[in-house]
Amino acid sequence: MTRTRIFGVIFASLALFSCGQTDKPQGGEALGSTDEFATSDGLIADRASLPGAKIYVENCASCHDGDVAKAPHFQWLEMMSPASVVAALNGGVMAEQGAMLSDDEKLRVAEYITRVDLSDGLPQAQYAASCQGPAARFDRSKEVVNVGWGHDTRRFVPDSLGGLSGDDLGNLELRWAYAFPNATKARSQPAIGFGAAFVGSDDGTVYAFDLESGCARWTFKASAEVRTGIVLVDGQQPMLYFGDLTSKLYAVNALTGELEWSRRMDDHPSATLTATPAFHDGTLYVPVSSLEVVPAADPSYECCTFRGHLDAVDVRTGELKWQFWAISEEPERIEKNGRVSYAPSGAPMWVSPTIDAKRGVLYSGTGENYSSPADGNSDSIFAIDLNTGRRVWQRQTISGDAWNVACMMADNPNCPEERGPDFDHSSSPLLIDVGDGKQVLAVGHKNGIVYGLDPDDGGSLLWETTVGRGSIQGGVHWGMAAEGTTIYVPINDMNNTRNGEPLDPELARPGMHAVDARTGRKLWSEVQSNVCGEARPFCDPGISAAVTAVPGAVIAGHMDGWIRAYDRRTGRRLWEFDSARPFDAVNGMPARGGSMSGPGAAVGDGYLVINSGYGLYSHEAGNVLLVFAPKR
Repeated sequence: MTRTRIFGVIFASLALFSCGQTDKPQGGEALGSTDEFATSDGLIADRASLPGAKIYVENCASCHDGDVAKAPHFQWLEMMSPASVVAALNGGVMAEQGAMLSDDEKLRVAEYITRVDLSDGLPQAQYAASCQGPAARFDRSKEVVNVGWGHDTRRFVPDSLGGLSGDDLGNLELRWAYAFPNATKARSQPAIGFGAAFVGSDDGTVYAFDLESGCARWTFKASAEVRTGIVLVDGQQPMLYFGDLTSKLYAVNALTGELEWSRRMDDHPSATLTATPAFHDGTLYVPVSSLEVVPAADPSYECCTFRGHLDAVDVRTGELKWQFWAISEEPERIEKNGRVSYAPSGAPMWVSPTIDAKRGVLYSGTGENYSSPADGNSDSIFAIDLNTGRRVWQRQTISGDAWNVACMMADNPNCPEERGPDFDHSSSPLLIDVGDGKQVLAVGHKNGIVYGLDPDDGGSLLWETTVGRGSIQGGVHWGMAAEGTTIYVPINDMNNTRNGEPLDPELARPGMHAVDARTGRKLWSEVQSNVCGEARPFCDPGISAAVTAVPGAVIAGHMDGWIRAYDRRTGRRLWEFDSARPFDAVNGMPARGGSMSGPGAAVGDGYLVINSGYGLYSHEAGNVLLVFAPKR
């Protein structure tokens, strides 16, 4: 296969999980068409025929196809905006290479990488208006909502911080909407404090929005998409901490938007920051993941060399304090039947850590191995010493899980012999008080099971409850929440993950469920019906995104684009809002919601702030930030 053909196969397989046909083609092709397929984001399907393909191969491929360690792999470039690609070639980190290209050649390269039609030049972008007068000022008397990823992973926002309870949700109205310019996805967890909402975006812009009006108090431009949550920390100098797609970690002044420091967390070309860092006592705890599963789709790629790790970073300087490796030993070169591979590999860490100051540890989890043989560190929950990075205990949820994108192709030699099932830990553990001084560590998994572990007994199993059927996209995907001993368990369980995996729809339980943290007993289940219809092929029922609890209720963004709130006691729907539609945006750009995955709602100061749009993995694209408050 040609290089451009390989990337077409990779994109069809990973970014869209197209098409799940039963008759598998031969020769390592993706299951289903790779040159002509429907997309959920309206982008160019046939990348290989674009004039930029030849320019990319001649000028860029030798570094960005994985041969240069510090150069971000192609899979990260294709998630950048066209403007970001051109800016990097004009005056950014690629200026030296860009000097050899004409202005039109730069556009053609950006078009090839991003699959955005640039026949008429770069898309126009209109950003948020700058705040003026009182709206431009941060109100330090308004508290930081230190709940959610980066702080308290139980994701319960008390009324004293959030200003909303279940009784208020039925009275919510949309106050304003913002269109992230030319984006197809919105997946950065907002943070609320000082009368502002802080959020990252698809093109790397981080915003400090005035909560009341939607004007921008400041903006900051990262090198690539900011998909982690924004961690807002109060203090003498309030700070924001977040990561971008190319594994760069940032520290930014929350009141001015000025950069304090940044560092790349891993030189591997496929490394990324997916999980939101956790802040505790002057230290950031930063899980590091990768998408090396993507280049593994190329049969000539020597898979795989990345190992997941979690790093402790000094918040003042950005200096590394310690580093924990999910797989202790470096991958060894293996030669077999004329092929080269490396193992053990993988076990990426993309779970926002849970801090347990009482026991002096944090809890985080891993995903699958990338190559055979699978080892004992994949699909595991770890307790890690906060001060040293020492492995205190570990519990492997399932064994024998090795997978990469080659497994979505017929006869691709890079597919591990285990062939999955790719059931990662992607949801933060919840440390829950259950009475009599006892706590339970509740852990959700993509297999649809919730586990109750004993944090005082090496993570021993107290109970386990099957809530959903599970799949490569969950099961429990991005995050549960808890109020008291009530655990809210969102289940995705989409029936067609478009990767050829046979799934029994009779076992699917998409929707919201509640479990008692003390016993694992199911309290109620609100299984969602499919409201999508044939006109929306990338719409599914179920809840992939993390959920957020307020007193008496839980709020969830759904894969069908609806935002729904459920009663704590009964599971009854208290409020719902359809976000999969156009909106009038405060910045005047086209705005539309879609599937909701990744981050959940942020609640604070009487507002509910939530993203809509997830144009990846066969889900509906969108580009909107929605801000709600009770009717005046």
